[in-house]
Amino acid sequence: MADFDHCSFAAFFVILESKVQAFLSDIMYTLGFFAKTVKGVHAFIFRGKASYKILIMQILFTFVDALGISALLALGIGAAVNVIGIPFLSGLGQPLMIYPLLIAIITRELGPLLTAFIIIARSATAIATEMASMVISHEVEAYISVGVDPIEHLAVPRFLGVTISLFLLNVYFSIFGLAGSFAVAQLFNAMPASMYFTYILQFLTIQDILLTTIKSVSFGMIISIMAILRGLGVERASTEIPVAGLRAVGSSFLWIILTDIIISALYYLG
Repeated sequence: MADFDHCSFAAFFVILESKVQAFLSDIMYTLGFFAKTVKGVHAFIFRGKASYKILIMQILFTFVDALGISALLALGIGAAVNVIGIPFLSGLGQPLMIYPLLIAIITRELGPLLTAFIIIARSATAIATEMASMVISHEVEAYISVGVDPIEHLAVPRFLGVTISLFLLNVYFSIFGLAGSFAVAQLFNAMPASMYFTYILQFLTIQDILLTTIKSVSFGMIISIMAILRGLGVERASTEIPVAGLRAVGSSFLWIILTDIIISALYYLG
């Protein structure tokens, strides 16, 4: 019995070690792919004119087509913060605290995170399945055979498109979230728009803008890299295409949440 327990314990550590090695290998491969994609940005800008259409279409799909759902979500969150926060803070004699609360929730925390979730649901699956389909149909091999770098032609425009779109969508989300909160604030304490936005600008700091920018750009890079990498990682079976989309979503959620925790911890504890 003791020998059996010892063997089971040893087998567990062997499996654990293999999982850790696979995880570390995946991280290193992802970092290498990220570095190669970033390196390809320079070549794309100066000689990738044939791929500009891909960049424009990616921004159109990822940013423009997501404006409606982002506005609705931002207005709802901004309204909810005011509905809950104004009566509570007024009861404590601190009505002006609603403004830093709005900035913290909408601009600093939920804005980048929720826009990232929207893009994951819309674009991560689309990019991963598109890239996987191109691998299965040998389109990627065709690019390589004629001397076209698939990283420069396929990965870079999607990488830039998603990153730019998430940054713009985050700005759009913040504007609509604060505008929605202003509309609801009129029900509790009517005030001129100039006064409301003066208070907002008074409490909005450079650190808030810098933090939300870092988060949105980081999330955009993570989503695009994960989606492209999972799509290109398929082998030859068409059944791998939906699996690539699911893996892209799962990986994006995991790394975005971890990145958000690390950036927020550095900000609040630094």
